Amino acid sequence: MLIYNTTYHVETNDARNFIIWLNECYIPAAEASGDLKNPRILRVLSHKEQDSECFSLQWEVADSAVLHRWLVAEGTRLDAEMKKIFKDKVIGFSTLMEVIK
Repeated sequence: MLIYNTTYHVETNDARNFIIWLNECYIPAAEASGDLKNPRILRVLSHKEQDSECFSLQWEVADSAVLHRWLVAEGTRLDAEMKKIFKDKVIGFSTLMEVIK
């Protein structure tokens, strides 16, 4: 199993709305395909900066081919929607990780 992790850097004033949007819009839309499973939102504590917060959104995914298919079909659209809503107040980077144990 793989973990698809995206870490988001969010301006403090937008953090609450961002979490609401993840829960009400992004996660349900991403789950609809059935490719991404068991989402978790975590607050990153080790990289706290003034006027911003960091969050991690993690998903379980069967393999990299499934993830690639989802990114092409849905991920690009959802990222564009996020940029339209939050503009430059949210930035993120993604990491694909393998569960060892």
